[in-house]
Amino acid sequence: MEKRKFAELGLSAELLKAVDKMGFEEASPIQTAVIPLLLAGKDVVGQSATGSGKTAAFGVPAVEKVDPKKKVVQVLILCPTRELAVQVAEEIAKLAFFKTGVREVPIFGGQSYDRQFRALEAGAQIVIGTPGRVMDHMERGTLRLDNLRMVILDECDRMLDMGFRDDIEKILSETPATRQSLFFSATMPPAIQAMINRFLPNPEWVKIAAQAQNAPKVDQVYFEVDRRYKIDVLTRLIDLHDFRYGIIFCSTKVMVDELDEHLHARGYATDRLHGDITQAQRTRVMEKFKRRGFEFLVATDVAARGLDVDDLEVVFNFDLPNDAEDYTHRVGRTGRAGREGKAFTFVSGREIYGLQNMIRYGKLKIRRENVPSLDQVEEARENVFFEKVRGVLEAGKYIKQDRFIDRLIEQGFASTDVVSALLHMMHGGEKPEPAASAGNAPAKAASRPAPAAHVAAPAYESEAPRAVPAAFAKVAKAKIAAPASHQPVEKSSAPSLDPEEKERVLFENEESSPARPTKQKFERAARTGREPGMTTLFFNVGRKQLITPADIVGKIAGVTRLPANVVGAMDIHQRHTLVDVAAEHAPLILQKLAGIRVKNVSLAPAVATDADRAAE
Repeated sequence: MEKRKFAELGLSAELLKAVDKMGFEEASPIQTAVIPLLLAGKDVVGQSATGSGKTAAFGVPAVEKVDPKKKVVQVLILCPTRELAVQVAEEIAKLAFFKTGVREVPIFGGQSYDRQFRALEAGAQIVIGTPGRVMDHMERGTLRLDNLRMVILDECDRMLDMGFRDDIEKILSETPATRQSLFFSATMPPAIQAMINRFLPNPEWVKIAAQAQNAPKVDQVYFEVDRRYKIDVLTRLIDLHDFRYGIIFCSTKVMVDELDEHLHARGYATDRLHGDITQAQRTRVMEKFKRRGFEFLVATDVAARGLDVDDLEVVFNFDLPNDAEDYTHRVGRTGRAGREGKAFTFVSGREIYGLQNMIRYGKLKIRRENVPSLDQVEEARENVFFEKVRGVLEAGKYIKQDRFIDRLIEQGFASTDVVSALLHMMHGGEKPEPAASAGNAPAKAASRPAPAAHVAAPAYESEAPRAVPAAFAKVAKAKIAAPASHQPVEKSSAPSLDPEEKERVLFENEESSPARPTKQKFERAARTGREPGMTTLFFNVGRKQLITPADIVGKIAGVTRLPANVVGAMDIHQRHTLVDVAAEHAPLILQKLAGIRVKNVSLAPAVATDADRAAE
């Protein structure tokens, strides 16, 4: 069955806004088939496995059918397990986000009765629960189904296998005869057929067959990562494997924009595609990507369709796709034309259940790995550089510098010291950083290595590697760790850092690398005035918003695409910040950053006045 856009399914403006916020630009086959039938008031039997996107298939019509003015239970969704009930409840909450007055409540064993009592008394219209606890509330009189409009049975076959048949039949027998019904089941054993015949006199049947969705020539791996550290893990994997050409998929347009800015600020050549990009821009970006005009395309699923590239090295699922079919479309973009490719997927918290469901539904072959350590990244980068140098030596494609080297040796320097000094200069003159160990302080990210002279490397027409301040490019990768098990995590237990701790982590060990700008580089310690050729700009954010120099430098570099060395000294006050920028680029920075949000504040930059400079 063909997919359709949600805008074509007859949904209200509130639901369309919600699915857009969730990143659903296009309905899956099961959603395309089921949603119109449920909105038309028909009973439906859907045969589709978990992982096909069926939660939204019944969740969208359920929210659409609820009358927010009536504070009674109008929709009942039965699930076999508490984990699935919680997952469905979270999805329903997202779908009902813009429909004022609609409330949902999950009810299942093991949770406090008091919380469930309060939610039911407050007038929750959508109840998502396991059969046992639903029966319990019905017997207590705390759950009444007199005004029920729709009943949904998710994974009927599993509920019957778990011994809930009697409970389900009793619940259904106490619902109004006028209610609408939807049964979802991966299989149709005789017991379910009998239940359908009894409670659904004339249903519409929808069957979406499960198919193997695997891409055989793609090495597929997933990592469990706290969402706060996804960018750090992404850049670590890029550096570990020395990827130079790939696609990074995100679920929303906002995430595409943010990730593109972050990667630019860290020195990666990227561009973006999503639904808000004009057709002219889209064509330009796609053509540029095909000819390797930049390294990584950051995109949503729909925006990347129609992009036919045969030599992608890697696909990153920065956000988990909606279903197994979308996953396969993503990873299938690498490993083409007889080549082998790689696909990496990031999951956090309860997303692991969604990934496991997709693996079962699509018969995917994805293995779990731990996030690579900085030691592994450094070793891999050394190996890559070693192989490049060896290749140049074996090919003999270099200009001999015997006279220059002989002069240094005649001065008493050892040949190994000469080579070491040259390598040191090639890498920016930075001191080698000690390898991090498990017991050390939070590790720092490895910045993008500069290409060696006379070493063949992909040429990018966009620009040379950006001169991003190391203080920003090497933001600490504190506590990047994958959970040891697949247990769900509702809320991250990692402690949040206070402002002083954030500053310490961001600029830790600055003195160990003289070539790196220190925190003080960006501050006017003596207020001696701006540097020659610089203009001072006023930004309406400061210490109150926990602004750091890295925030300002990163935003300017990411939004304007200017090299970060156009930023000079800065003075961070309580409510504003003064920033010296290259005078020739000041008008562009003022134009591009106007209205851009930093720390939830809309920027209103302006040329600083004498009063601004004198303010404390």
